[in-house]
Amino acid sequence: MTTRSCLILHGWQNHRPEDHWQHWLADRLTELGHEAVHPQLPDPDDPDLEVWLSELSRHLHGLAAGSERVVVAHSLSVLLWLHAVARDLPGLAGVDRVLLVAPPSGSVLARYPEVEGFRLTGNLLARFDGRALPHPTRLVAGDDDPYLPEGVQAAYGDLLGLTAELLPGAAHLDLDAGYGSWPSVLEWCLDGEAKLRVRE
Repeated sequence: MTTRSCLILHGWQNHRPEDHWQHWLADRLTELGHEAVHPQLPDPDDPDLEVWLSELSRHLHGLAAGSERVVVAHSLSVLLWLHAVARDLPGLAGVDRVLLVAPPSGSVLARYPEVEGFRLTGNLLARFDGRALPHPTRLVAGDDDPYLPEGVQAAYGDLLGLTAELLPGAAHLDLDAGYGSWPSVLEWCLDGEAKLRVRE
């Protein structure tokens, strides 16, 4: 069996509730014999980008050697991941594949001083324009996500050179949208070619 080491990154104001799909995912992976790292990032209500980048680097370095290394980032942590890629953060090279889930758009982040600093602006945007991402990456969001008024393809897909996968009626893929479990994300963690589907 291929062993996997999965780093699961939460978003703004997420205190890792046990009924969230990310907690559910970590539990299922562990039960199957894989490593699942689902850290509480510091000050999730008022996050500091530099602190979160430091924590991300630390956790990337801590992923088990000799395993397939997988990253699943939700909401604000998608922006964290993109900042890390733009800076070539230490530890990135060991990652095998990445899933970016429901990133909030820059126009939404700009409304909130606590997270405004996570937006991609200026030189950061230029670093992605026309350049391939360093890892096989998939981008998925609800087709009615209230934090993506422009739509995920316009907000991030075009910039990153990805064709976003839209899940009908999935909103922000959070607890409010009914995502206490999400079987297809587990399937993707086990097989990078798996189709991402709405929770049934």
